[in-house]
Amino acid sequence: MEGWSLYDQAGHRKYLTGDERRAFLRAARKQVPEVHTFCRVLCETGCRVSEALALMVDQVDLDARMIVFESLKKRRSGVHRAVPVSEAMLTALDDAHGIAAALAAGTSSARLWPWCRMTGYRRVKEVMEVAGIVGPHATPKGLRHGFAIAALEKGVPLHLVQKWLGHASLATTAIYGDAVGAEERKIASRLWQ
Repeated sequence: MEGWSLYDQAGHRKYLTGDERRAFLRAARKQVPEVHTFCRVLCETGCRVSEALALMVDQVDLDARMIVFESLKKRRSGVHRAVPVSEAMLTALDDAHGIAAALAAGTSSARLWPWCRMTGYRRVKEVMEVAGIVGPHATPKGLRHGFAIAALEKGVPLHLVQKWLGHASLATTAIYGDAVGAEERKIASRLWQ
């Protein structure tokens, strides 16, 4: 991760702002339920496209209000992480995918989204377009980066953001602290008075 930055070589940011994340979610709500829930999971958990596409029904824990992702960028399989999610997201997932019914029927080994990675990527790009979001940040990775920055701006401890993103190193997660957030803007505004 050395040399990695939140900005591309031209100085454009690679992450979505809070306003862009909200616009993305508004646009996602207008899509079919499967696309809406896919986009919402990416935006509200910071998971990778491949991790979302690998999700099985039984990895959505309705009681604990968590989604359990297999961390696919680890050197070995079977490394999982639990990310807390809102009641509203769980309701949307259950409504679209019949989670509770599948768990009760014992048919919980089905994938939530039976798409390939490129289809998932295209769905996100289509919703970005509807939301009017363009640029190098209008990608699934931009959602992941935006999630991390939003979490830190809201005061979530760095070690929890690290856990939720599945980073092996805290130093990797700390890069997100370099984004100009509300707190930094507030301090800088003292100079303008």
